[in-house]
Amino acid sequence: MTRVQLEYDLIRPLTDHDAAGVADVHSWYGIQRVQLAPSLDRLLVEYDASRLSEKDVEAVLQRFGLPIQRKWPVP
Repeated sequence: MTRVQLEYDLIRPLTDHDAAGVADVHSWYGIQRVQLAPSLDRLLVEYDASRLSEKDVEAVLQRFGLPIQRKWPVP
């Protein structure tokens, strides 16, 4: 397993509806962890890179309706 962490900016604050989406993302095969940054303006996503690509992860987040924008470059 190759764990990778990505960081996404939020384009708006998360709502209660979005919280359900975050919980649902955890059920996706290969997604290890999704958490809100302490600053409340970013999502941190840890995933198994041997199972998913960066594009796959972004597609999953968008599928569940999360208001994200990819942050480039990743530190």
